[in-house]
Amino acid sequence: MSIAELAAEVGLSPSPCARRVGLLEAAGIIERYVAVVNQRAVGLPVSVFVSIKLSSQREEALNAFAAAIAKWPEVLECYLMTGPRDYLLRVVAEDLGAYERFLKQKLTRLDGIASIESSFALEQVKYTNVLPVP
Repeated sequence: MSIAELAAEVGLSPSPCARRVGLLEAAGIIERYVAVVNQRAVGLPVSVFVSIKLSSQREEALNAFAAAIAKWPEVLECYLMTGPRDYLLRVVAEDLGAYERFLKQKLTRLDGIASIESSFALEQVKYTNVLPVP
């Protein structure tokens, strides 16, 4: 939305509204602006949640895994986890074959992986990137 539209929505004039938005950006509260792209519309309808257990949880092993994952565009999200698994990934693919190629040609070739468990999403019930801030 434009600054003028935002200003009208929150009851400010455009100049103070723009100044406040600038302060939020400078403070890192607003990190970036993005377009939300429909993954089905761009030919990536498959979402796979992948649980990874590493053979070592040493800092060097964690850093090496994170550095490798960061380079792969198929991985949209990657979280270091507590519990029985070390990482949870969200991977997108065009079909089952594309995910199999990702698994065989990238993920299984990383050193230090003890196990991989893949779960395929059947339906996206809810997705948002809007934080519930008061």
